[in-house]
Amino acid sequence: MPNFSGVWNLKDQVQAIAAGRWTGIATGELYTWGSNFFGKLGDNTGVYKSSPIQVGNLSNWSKLSSGAYATATIKTDGTLWTWGRNSGGRLGDGTTVDRSSPVQIGTQTDWYQASINGHVSAIKTDGTLWGWGYNSGASSGAVGDNTAINKSSPVQIGALTNWSQVSAHQTHSAAVKTDGTLWAWGRNTFGNLGDGTTIYRSSPVQIGALTTWSQVSAGGNGTAAVKTDGTMWAWGNNTSGEAGDGTAINKSSPVQVGALTTWAEVESGLSHSLAIKTDGTLWSWGAGGNGRLGDNTVVNKSSPVQVGALTTWASISGGNAHSVAAKSDGTLWVWGEGAEGRLGTGNLIDRSSPVQVGALTEWTTFAAGADFTTAILQGQTN
Repeated sequence: MPNFSGVWNLKDQVQAIAAGRWTGIATGELYTWGSNFFGKLGDNTGVYKSSPIQVGNLSNWSKLSSGAYATATIKTDGTLWTWGRNSGGRLGDGTTVDRSSPVQIGTQTDWYQASINGHVSAIKTDGTLWGWGYNSGASSGAVGDNTAINKSSPVQIGALTNWSQVSAHQTHSAAVKTDGTLWAWGRNTFGNLGDGTTIYRSSPVQIGALTTWSQVSAGGNGTAAVKTDGTMWAWGNNTSGEAGDGTAINKSSPVQVGALTTWAEVESGLSHSLAIKTDGTLWSWGAGGNGRLGDNTVVNKSSPVQVGALTTWASISGGNAHSVAAKSDGTLWVWGEGAEGRLGTGNLIDRSSPVQVGALTEWTTFAAGADFTTAILQGQTN
């Protein structure tokens, strides 16, 4: 029987609600660490932090995404907040002014998911798709609104209401609809989009005709995705083995990564990827510099390698040169480049295998930015 008092872990929270014993108040405190250029840590300073610091004192943060020098978060009330570098209008507040603390984007309370990098792709609870930020030059078409003009405020992408998950990286985005179809748009130099070409697309194009896609992650110049049958696929730039197919040849269409059907989640960083299997094991591949693959080496890998032997990994995120993951017990672990304090271990030392961030066990949502990390410490108090 769970302990229905004090601070509750996530498993106990679900059981408490089901048992009709729920009387608590949701909490979700926001923490961040690493490089603080452009105010990207959100603590109203420009000072680097090598250990987690709390951003404000609110406890209603729910979802987050961190990318190139900026963060986007959604509160439990459905409002959207951003901060950090604002070149190209990526913060969405109608300006190009950098923000060193969270600013609300509009007054809407129906934001469901937001993914930020040089641009932002977001979905509302009604299933509509929105975009803003860099949309010109090398990022031409990244917003997806059929133009090449930067946008400093959210614009709706088409009129459809069946978008379910979206991922944005440097210059392209990819998304899955509720019908299981896969779509992509933006820069396509390396076959990033997976449509069999290298032509830029300024509005979403469907990738193949399959309806079995379940989750997608856009990386630096490539993309990876998982199907409902548990297979994993990748495409785009493959210089460092990012596609995971055992080669270093760019792919402009999805190629299967191995033959296994036990992949649960995949997340792409700048030039490496991480994945978790249904058995809770953790895997990585791509660029291995600074130890970002976590396999105790600094060597590139062109196919997935297991990180340790544990079967308790629950979620993952890849940055430019570091990685972050959480275990099922709510502990948070990091590895890769330690410069600017992005690992949160209190120093600037690179790590080639996972090390724990502090001793807390209530980390639930987190994101590895370019050179910083953001996380939510979740609990339920009675």
